[in-house]
Amino acid sequence: MISLQNIFLRRGDEQILKDVSLEMGSGENWVILGRNGSGKTTLLEMMTGYLFPSSGRVEVLGNVYGRSDVREVRKEIGYISQSLMEKLSLSDPVWEVVATGAFAFLRFYQTIPQDVKEKALKMLEEMNFSHLAEHPLGTLSQGERKKVMLARSLMANPKLLILDEPCAGLDLYEREKMLLEIDRLRQRDVAVVYVTHHIEEIVPLFTHVALIKDGQLAGSGRKEEVLNKELIKRTYDIDVDLEWDGGRPWIKVISGG
Repeated sequence: MISLQNIFLRRGDEQILKDVSLEMGSGENWVILGRNGSGKTTLLEMMTGYLFPSSGRVEVLGNVYGRSDVREVRKEIGYISQSLMEKLSLSDPVWEVVATGAFAFLRFYQTIPQDVKEKALKMLEEMNFSHLAEHPLGTLSQGERKKVMLARSLMANPKLLILDEPCAGLDLYEREKMLLEIDRLRQRDVAVVYVTHHIEEIVPLFTHVALIKDGQLAGSGRKEEVLNKELIKRTYDIDVDLEWDGGRPWIKVISGG
């Protein structure tokens, strides 16, 4: 699905990524974990072809970047980020915002095809959001807007869905509602890559984890193997206890650690 081989990224004298190699296989759903500034979002920008390494090889969905048309590859990738959400029109009705995902538009300036509208309404129905279809996006809560973004990202039936901290800024209630929708992606034929720095957001959907620290991999593999006290300490510089409940990890910071 995704292959990053010996990735380096330099900006001036600063080394952003340092020899990152990561293989994400078919049938795997990944979480990229790390502290702020560790390089997580930079890796996502590499996967979507908006940023290219100083050296190394990036292959996504069978396409090697630099040898293929990145614009065509992006048509198979759904993407959610705070920066994208800020570009959407708050005055547009929710169903129309969702419908823009079918064409990767930010908004429509022409008649919207009826079949696209019907698909958007069906997507909202599946997320129990039909009652908000005609509401302007700006009237929704932060959590509701992010669920709209998730519906929008699925409109083009992507093969790969990349989520950049979709729960950032949400309160506990809205975070759990959003995570519930994300976990339901198990019912869809789509691979997911999810960036966060909160371990408790790793819902059962996710099978693998990559830990990033200072632009380098601290560990990668199946979540049950990678998420242990030693690697978490190496990544976050803090001592924790770790417990699993229903396929989801929870941590407790050890006082004085």
